[in-house]
This record gives sequence, structure tokens and C-alpha cells, in this order.
Amino acid sequence: MATSVHIIGPQFSTFVRSVQLCCEEKGIPYTLGTESEGRPLVMHSSEHFALHPFGKVPILLHGERRLIETPSICRYLDAAFDGPALQPEDPWQRARVDQWTGILALYVDQALVRRYLLEFVFPKGENGAVRDEMVAAAQPEVVRMLGLLEEALSQGDYLVGDDFTIADALAAPMLDYLAGMPAAKDLLAETPRLMAYIERLRARPAAARVLVAPELPLVS
Repeated sequence: MATSVHIIGPQFSTFVRSVQLCCEEKGIPYTLGTESEGRPLVMHSSEHFALHPFGKVPILLHGERRLIETPSICRYLDAAFDGPALQPEDPWQRARVDQWTGILALYVDQALVRRYLLEFVFPKGENGAVRDEMVAAAQPEVVRMLGLLEEALSQGDYLVGDDFTIADALAAPMLDYLAGMPAAKDLLAETPRLMAYIERLRARPAAARVLVAPELPLVS
């Protein structure tokens, strides 16, 4: 089996960055981009849908293997490659990590990225203006999600205890983007543990190589 992997997707994607973080944390050699087998892959083309039936990213290629969905990709990378473990051995703690990956990939992503951040990245108001009413409608759920994360961090430095896990790899890109939004400054000011967590994530060597300023919008 190949000793390196290829991540299909643009680097600015939050979920692509989560897979990158797992590779960086474990020391897995990888390539990255919107190419497949050396050929450009047009997003939402027939070739794209052949690789991912829902036309999403990331897509992981490992030799002849193909895998989709970020939590599954991250769990596979952790199990298939040497390097620091990104999941606890204890069944209960591992289940808690799985629980958080599900929450982040579904509810937190929907609230923070799809309904809030994207309104600033792809404003659809008149003359390309941000729709203040959409931001206001999304904000209560953003606040609720930040509160859930703040509470989780009362028990350790990371979402599940004191060790970096797959759950943190999913959280980091979303929160990094959010913390860079002036509009979110007041929201985050109410969650001091979460702010400290974001800085802790950003300080990791892996994050310094992944959480870089995007040249394009933050999600695909």
C-alpha cells in the first residue's frame, strides 16, 4: 500500500484543512489539490460525481482506495498510519471523540459556516451587500454552538481531555475562520475558554502549516 495519500479539494475548504491537520499531526506524506491522477478535476463534473456521489470534498486517495466524508477519512488515517494517536484507546473516550466529530461535521458546521460565515463570503444582498437580516437570524445558533464548545473545554485543554484528537482537527479550521471575522469578535468575547483553545490550536506546528490565509472563499 502507498505510504502517502492525495487529498482532493481546495486548501481553503474547512474540511480539507481538517484532513490536512490529521496528516500533519501524524507525519503522513500527502499531496493536495483539485486534481485526480494528475488531471484537473472540475468541481461538480461527471468525473467529480464519480469520485463523490454528492459532489463534495474532501476525497482521500490512498493507492487504489478512495474514501469520502471527513470524519471517516480522519479515522482511517489515524488507524492506517504510524504517528501520534488521534483517538483515545479507552472505548468511552473514543466514543466521546466520535460524538464530537459528528456534532462538528453536522451541527456546528451548519451553524458557523453554512449559515453564518458564508453570508459574509458570498453576500447575496443588493449590489453584493451582506444581508444583515440573515446574519441576525443565524447568530443565535452560532452563540449556542459557541456555548457548547465553551462548556466542553471546562474539562480539559482540548474537546475531549488534554490531548489533541480528530475532534479538534474538525473544530480548528471552522474556529480559526470565525476568530478572523471582525463581526464575530463580540460573540467570542463571551467564551474565554474557547478563545484560549483557538490560540492553543493555532500554536500547534501542524496548524501553522495548514491554517493559512486563504486565496479563495473558505468552503466549496
